[in-house]
Amino acid sequence: MKLKTLLVLALVVAVPALACAKKPKKVEEAPAQQAAPAPEEDPVITEECVMNVSLFHEAVKNKMYADAYEPWLEVYTTCPNANKSIYSDGTKIIEALFQAASDPAEKERLAKLAIEMQDKRIRFFGNDPKYPKAYILGEKGLAYLDFYGDAKVAEARECLRQSVEGMGAASKIMVLVKLVDASYAVYKQDPNGKAEQFIADYELASNALAEQAANTNNKNAEIAGKQKDYVDNIFAISGAADCSKLDEIYAAAVKENLTNLDMLTKIAKLYKRVRCTESEVYFAACEAAHKLQPTQESAAGCASMAAKKGDYEAAIAYYDQAIKLAMVEDELEDVADYQYNAAFYCYNNLKRYADARKYAQASIATLSGLGLNKGQGRCYIIIGMCYASTQLYPQDAKGRILNKTVYWAAVDKFAKAKQVDPSVEAQASEFISTYSRYFPTKEERFDLPNEFSGSTYYVGGWIGETTAIR
Repeated sequence: MKLKTLLVLALVVAVPALACAKKPKKVEEAPAQQAAPAPEEDPVITEECVMNVSLFHEAVKNKMYADAYEPWLEVYTTCPNANKSIYSDGTKIIEALFQAASDPAEKERLAKLAIEMQDKRIRFFGNDPKYPKAYILGEKGLAYLDFYGDAKVAEARECLRQSVEGMGAASKIMVLVKLVDASYAVYKQDPNGKAEQFIADYELASNALAEQAANTNNKNAEIAGKQKDYVDNIFAISGAADCSKLDEIYAAAVKENLTNLDMLTKIAKLYKRVRCTESEVYFAACEAAHKLQPTQESAAGCASMAAKKGDYEAAIAYYDQAIKLAMVEDELEDVADYQYNAAFYCYNNLKRYADARKYAQASIATLSGLGLNKGQGRCYIIIGMCYASTQLYPQDAKGRILNKTVYWAAVDKFAKAKQVDPSVEAQASEFISTYSRYFPTKEERFDLPNEFSGSTYYVGGWIGETTAIR
């Protein structure tokens, strides 16, 4: 009977087709429009569906995943639009059964079901305001990694990338981290062909984690900060962060985007993040961006470029711009760095010691305001070196003795450096040992009783500080 029915159906389908084939086509008639397929209707939610939802949900709450499976599968198959818990609970059920299964065929069935489930969730709940399609794609990417590992890492990376593009800083932390992990795995399979993709994925995830970590209203801000450190470390050890590799990727991009401020700024920030700020590509991006619209990144990049060319006056002028712009953006750690860099060039290259101290003191004040000790030590060392390099008095017999008093003031700064910032302790101790040898001797102080009559001494000139006689 079944065979007869199938034959009748085949004839019913075939006869119109043959009739159409024999009918001559009119030249003047337009081709017939093919009717669009009718939209597929959502399954009907029956009382049995509602009952089964309650059954599997209660079983999942009690972690009775094997008991939950049959009522869940019935709902998933017949009325997958009944409730979002079909998918949240379904993930837990399938994961538990997958872990318990020993048969490879059963594991493969469950893995396919886990992926299919996310596609079905997109169909029926992809417009959910809290968990939209982009969010569900993140879950699909995680499912690929959980159930297939490296075997489908490219598919996982594609889903995770689309998810983060859609969710931005609202992405799950795990999705952001796994995007970098998956993209790194794909990059390792093809370092030449996938480097640019890996860098773009890293930037996307790292920026979202940074935004989450900076959000004081985010209860997971601390976790986001730690995970950002993790992805930064992955990127640093990947080899994709190599400056020459970046130059290969972005040299042409800079030339093609000389009027695209957004692209130029992204490239400049990336180079700065991975400390490739001596690159000509970085300089070109910063210079082009600065002409379009000065930012702290572009100003700092131009400062580095000027310093590399030996134009330290221009470098300091650019750092002054960077400091002002970073203050407006409330990027105070960057402000402290720019102030220190200006101090270093004033001391080391221009021998403008008073200006070097001014910038170093400003950097110390900025870091102190942030509650940061690390970074202050190098500023105190700069000030100490400025003092030690200064000759305040003429080179006569008296002046030669008085000029040694600057070493007292210098050693004070070196001592302060290691007191506030243990990271510079070794360097500061070495300078203390070196410059202590040049203190005025007892005999020299005895020869100038009016100058060294008490326990303290005022070092004059631009230094203008009181120090202990020792």
